[in-house]
Amino acid sequence: MRRRRVLIRIPLVVAGVVLFAGTATGRWTATGSVGAGTAAVGNTVPVTISSATTTTLLYPTGVPSGDVSLRLTNPNAVSVRVPRLALDVSRGTAGFAVDSGHTGCSLSSVAYVTQTNGGAGWTVPAGGSLGLDLVNAVSLAGSAPSACQGASLTVYLTS
Repeated sequence: MRRRRVLIRIPLVVAGVVLFAGTATGRWTATGSVGAGTAAVGNTVPVTISSATTTTLLYPTGVPSGDVSLRLTNPNAVSVRVPRLALDVSRGTAGFAVDSGHTGCSLSSVAYVTQTNGGAGWTVPAGGSLGLDLVNAVSLAGSAPSACQGASLTVYLTS
């Protein structure tokens, strides 16, 4: 009779261990605390704009009729979005310069229309450059003096 009691007890003990282990793992929880982390934020440097020049001939019509060609250069390790290109009135004569052979050309007769690429701006790739041709960005007033004929204009822009 002793053998039967031992045999009955072994399955009951095994069943108890399995049941207890299942209960123990089902009730484990984890606790934690709020911590802090740090991250470094890099600095960007400005995108450079090459001196923009007119690429089509201007005639004294007073309507935007000339294209402006330029290059945006991005020295940063990330791409940079340039939202607009406006006249930099702090450079040249109110944002314009004329070649030395046409000093009689009044730059007040030249106008530039701020460009936004239809509101989308331009994205200059990281460490790269982007050439642009701004269509109909510049015009010459109908009252422009004859001294402007054949002149080469530089347009100074800012973003």
